[in-house]
Amino acid sequence: MNESDLRSILKCVRCGTCRSVCPVFDVIGWESASSRGRMLVAHGISQGMEADKGVFDSLNTCTTCGLCEQMCPSGASPVKVIENVRHQLVLQGKMTDAQKELRTEALEKGNPLGETTERMAWLGDSKKDVTEKADYVFFAGCLASYRYPELTKRTFDILKKFGVTALQEEVCCGSPLLRTGSDPSSLMSKNLEQIKKTGAHTVITGCAGCYTALKNDYPEDLNVIHVTEFLADRLAEMDLKKLDLKVTYHDPCHLGRCNGVFDAPRQIIKSICYLEEMKSNREKSKCCGAGGGVLKGYPELSLELSKNRVEEIPKDVDYLVTACPLCRTNLKRGGPRVEVLDIIDLLEMAMG
Repeated sequence: MNESDLRSILKCVRCGTCRSVCPVFDVIGWESASSRGRMLVAHGISQGMEADKGVFDSLNTCTTCGLCEQMCPSGASPVKVIENVRHQLVLQGKMTDAQKELRTEALEKGNPLGETTERMAWLGDSKKDVTEKADYVFFAGCLASYRYPELTKRTFDILKKFGVTALQEEVCCGSPLLRTGSDPSSLMSKNLEQIKKTGAHTVITGCAGCYTALKNDYPEDLNVIHVTEFLADRLAEMDLKKLDLKVTYHDPCHLGRCNGVFDAPRQIIKSICYLEEMKSNREKSKCCGAGGGVLKGYPELSLELSKNRVEEIPKDVDYLVTACPLCRTNLKRGGPRVEVLDIIDLLEMAMG
């Protein structure tokens, strides 16, 4: 464990504020499922404590949503500590079956979903519009490419009107490996090579996980923006019509709390229809329950987290809108009483 992590652990004064906000602790109820408890587990690992099932469950049930860090009065950084300890254990060959499977699929197949079909098939007839060089390049991501191909094509069809191109090839951004302790450097290198070929000065993505990995974790400084940031600056050029709808918005953790992108999605929504906020929103938004490898490793827990989040949907809204395919996937699992839309779906409604 590095000195920075040890300092962060020592910052924790065991006040328990994290217990009052952690969505996982709210479901499990054990001290080991709170950030305070996980910091103690991390310290134990640094002192040679054996990693048994209890240790893995403590460390790997964290969604890395960052709400504990947002609320911590001592300024501790439990998410970074947890991710680093996960990495330390993986380096020692200590990981769960879910971690192993996720790593193997991502490194061998280029995506953590185990898909072997053509990744860029979502382009369809828009492949002809992909130029070799452009100032802006679209990075779709794994879930968007394989689980939401039609939405991804429609997203690109909007972006290309503003001179955006797509990558000729891409692989997983590496976020799932980063969050679960494995090394994604080979994936990052492949994506960086493709991005450089386009000569683009800015990478655009619609996935919150891809956004935070590309922006904060890649070895080279990339100018990365979310698709909502790009389109919010171009609303005047889009001739949108007002819709007689009321929607609510879920802030993806890695887009909002971790990177401060709150206004752009709301600017788009408010230009189209009425927005009624969820009870927990912006910096205090609750996690959808899918991040940090939890959906993969603990699907039942992830489902309960999703159910708790969708309970905050206001009663009289027509849709729940979000801006991340992983959030959308898990929020749908939670059984919301309204349809879950990507913000691009809403934008297209207004485009006629």
